[in-house]
Amino acid sequence: MSAQPSYRSIVTAHSLQPLTPLDDAAAQKDAGTKKNRAKVGSARPSSLLYTYGPGSVMDLPHFTVMPAGLQDWERIWARREGTPSIYAPALLESVRTLLKHRVDELRPFPHEANATLFGDEGKDLGIPARIFPQWLRCTGCDRLAPIAAFEYANTNPYRPDQAIFEHVGCPGRPRRAGVAGGSRSAKSGKVKRQPAVTARYLLTCIDGHLDEFPYEWWVHEGSRCPKADAPILKMIDHSGGRGASATIRCDSCGAQRPMNQAQGEAGRARLPKCRGRHPHLDGFTPGGCNREPRLMLVGASNLWFPALASAIVMPRHDEAQKRADDVDAVRAAFAKDPDDDPAEYVGQVKFFRKFLKGVIDLEGRSDDDLAELLEHVMAPEASLEEKVERFEKWDPVDLLVPEWRYLQKDPLSSGHDDDRSGLTLSPRALSPQMPPGISRVLAVDRLRKVNALVGFTRVDDMDRVNDLGTRLVPLTDNPQPSWVAATEDRGEGVFLQFDEDMVAAWEARVRDTATWRAHREAHARNYRNRFSETAAEVDPDDRLPGPRYWLVHTFAHILFREMAMSSGYGAASINERIYAWDASGDRPAAAGVLICTTASDSDGTLGGLVRLSEPDLLADLMSKALTQARRCSSDPICARRTPKEPEDFLHGAACHCCVMASETSCERANRFLDRRFLIRLPGAEDGLAFFGD
Repeated sequence: MSAQPSYRSIVTAHSLQPLTPLDDAAAQKDAGTKKNRAKVGSARPSSLLYTYGPGSVMDLPHFTVMPAGLQDWERIWARREGTPSIYAPALLESVRTLLKHRVDELRPFPHEANATLFGDEGKDLGIPARIFPQWLRCTGCDRLAPIAAFEYANTNPYRPDQAIFEHVGCPGRPRRAGVAGGSRSAKSGKVKRQPAVTARYLLTCIDGHLDEFPYEWWVHEGSRCPKADAPILKMIDHSGGRGASATIRCDSCGAQRPMNQAQGEAGRARLPKCRGRHPHLDGFTPGGCNREPRLMLVGASNLWFPALASAIVMPRHDEAQKRADDVDAVRAAFAKDPDDDPAEYVGQVKFFRKFLKGVIDLEGRSDDDLAELLEHVMAPEASLEEKVERFEKWDPVDLLVPEWRYLQKDPLSSGHDDDRSGLTLSPRALSPQMPPGISRVLAVDRLRKVNALVGFTRVDDMDRVNDLGTRLVPLTDNPQPSWVAATEDRGEGVFLQFDEDMVAAWEARVRDTATWRAHREAHARNYRNRFSETAAEVDPDDRLPGPRYWLVHTFAHILFREMAMSSGYGAASINERIYAWDASGDRPAAAGVLICTTASDSDGTLGGLVRLSEPDLLADLMSKALTQARRCSSDPICARRTPKEPEDFLHGAACHCCVMASETSCERANRFLDRRFLIRLPGAEDGLAFFGD
């Protein structure tokens, strides 16, 4: 008896075929053909960050592609003299902590806007992508085969939506009378061509690996076809493509097997071990994986979860921060020219000063300052142990603390701006009609928000795990990348700060109430119920935001829902940034919210929110918002909602009729909301309402 073939030997015969914006088009031009392989689709930067980043599967009109890892972006940026960089020092520091190594810069997506409507200045830039999965199914005859069995067709470089794979010579399905359709039209004599679509099944594992489904291995139950070396496979599906309802059939030997046998816990035992494949890196994890894979559908919501870090860019006035920024700028300058060595400038301050022109601000910098700067540039990096320790101590709140500290400072004047950060603030007086509890208001005329993508996970989202370091899938095959992809949004907003003494006193009362105990117990049940095989053992209370967060969060929701009626912005385009935590170590207590709107262009700076920060107008909006919060069309059910055993929902008196908002607006997916923490509702406990009656 011959040895059984391995899953690897069957599937890896079909290599990935990259689609490149220039190389494919140039090859077609040299060959004298009209096909256009350059551009197959487009996407906004926000969708490439939140939905379709490297390693995800992006739906196109006729097939799916996977954006390649950052290692393939390098040759795209190499088509320009220099690569742009996004200034966000606080965010860059957090990215270094999360990746546990030095990252030199944040880069935008490869894109260049055209100067005119018919311009093509940026046609050589784009996100390289690979067709994935590479098994397709003919819509005419159900033929299931690798991509090489089909022909790519698109002749119009300005119509990427016409990119399609076709089965040339498709015989069609057998007719009901039992007569098979011919491969040529009887009247025209032309060869029949039918579109081929993506075969929708994949394999993934909890460590983020993704692989083609081994259809040939599956239908023959781990063996080769006894009748043919290259068997003819078909995917028969009569349910409209819902779930694992298809049947895989081998026309060469007659074997067939339904896909629903691969579903669930029982199905995992029938699948081969994970091979540790990362298609976006075009490789495998060294040593393999050997975890149990699971069946995954193309387009499944848990196929790709981004790991993001975001920050509002604030001015840097601390001397240590300024020095760190200068060190980063100088190191980046040295990295761009490998022939330059910092050691060559030791004792040569005059030449070092010349090198620094255009890199940092040299006004008022003495030779001693520059010599000290060079020492910091040449200083060795922290040890791996120190990086790991810093990573383990990192808290997402660490990104918010510098923002909170800066917002505590009163602007020098109305419209005080900082060119480098892009932040413009204006002080606002408090109206006598302002409800008590709000101590400061700032108009944020302009702001810049930067979002960095540091990796991704599969199967489980980030808030369901505590082993980020082991499950985070890298975006590049370089173990120490010098840059990460980021987007830059501009906008405006209103910052409101709560009175800390009032919040602290209110919070102390609330922690002793039955309502808070119910929320705490429900959170513990929720955590246990959502506990997955990817999570580590942690105390649920460590994940539960304190009462002040519920207060500020609920307040933000009712206020921006009211603002949407007067600002000119849609409710889904207004979002929140919550600053709410207890004092800890050198971290000051915080209670405030930045209600803002951001966009990748000027649409986020139209002035509608800033206008609402005028004292009397803002006080009127707050009064209306609190009044509206008293009533809900779902009352009294909503007003009396408190989670009880075995319920595990993470909200109280809140629903989509009164408080909940679009998930594009809420940073916590409409969790941790309760109107009773704002105003007195019928039947509520005494002491819950921060704003009283």
